[in-house]
Amino acid sequence: MNFPQIRLQSQTAQIELTTNPAKQSIEQPGPDLDLQQPPAELHITRTPGALSIDQTEARADVDLKSIRRRVEEFAQNGYQEWLNGIARRSQEGKELMRIENGGNAIASIAKQNGKLFKTYDFNIGYVPKAGSVKINYEPTKLDIQWDINKPINNTKARKPIIDYQPGTVNIRMKQYQDLQIDFANLKYVGINYEQEI
Repeated sequence: MNFPQIRLQSQTAQIELTTNPAKQSIEQPGPDLDLQQPPAELHITRTPGALSIDQTEARADVDLKSIRRRVEEFAQNGYQEWLNGIARRSQEGKELMRIENGGNAIASIAKQNGKLFKTYDFNIGYVPKAGSVKINYEPTKLDIQWDINKPINNTKARKPIIDYQPGTVNIRMKQYQDLQIDFANLKYVGINYEQEI
């Protein structure tokens, strides 16, 4: 016996993907290095030490004086004695002017003039005197100055070189869907009529 049949034959759709991967390259160039270090500068100023010894007073104590000093001393002593003589004679003149007031002015003046020459007591002395040699010392002066120069940095950094190619995806239909319908042993029966479909 033949049963009626409906036959279905289907085909699924298929998608085909074709991909190209992305490409990326990164290149990092080195920097332009320009670095300079000027040397430091050293300045030294030296003032030498000085020792001075003055023996003038020590030599004068042992009567080794220069001609100039002797002349100055004689002139000073002479001037002072001259002033003292003027003062003494002026005083004596005033006393003689008042002779009428009494008193023995001439004897008094003679007595004072007799005491002009004094005698001095002398025990012990040192030649030259202590402290007559003058010593002066100025130590050496040293001045050190540094001039530190800063480094000169003209270094330039470089940016990286980046090359990027994006990936692609191609989509296409590899196979379209399909549905086939087939009938077998299918009959249409009507009134006094039969037809095979």
